[in-house]
Amino acid sequence: MSGVWIFNNNGVLRLIENPNGKAMEEVAASSGSGSAMAGRTSVLVHVATGKVVGSHQELEDHLRELGWVRYTLGNPELIQYHRSASSVDLISLPKRFSDLRSTHMYDIAFKNRNAFIVRDRHRP
Repeated sequence: MSGVWIFNNNGVLRLIENPNGKAMEEVAASSGSGSAMAGRTSVLVHVATGKVVGSHQELEDHLRELGWVRYTLGNPELIQYHRSASSVDLISLPKRFSDLRSTHMYDIAFKNRNAFIVRDRHRP
């Protein structure tokens, strides 16, 4: 992979492939607001049901079944989940579900490999 890794104001890391002046200006202008990625191209799919996860409540229900619990002592701008007191696994998501990005989805899918996948929105 070639490009530049960028941290936005929410602390989310993303790759800007083959950056040029214009692409970097757009990233700087968005400053974490998500406006540069308004047209979401990825969706999080729950494997067991085959359905797209469409809300924090749906996601929380699925995560709870997998042993995740909401972490309440964190940042008030985020919703966080952890597996257990003895685990270092933590999932941090924006409070608004519409601000969920592919990096968040891949984090969930990676930490729950048999339960979630990330798909292209237009793929059947």
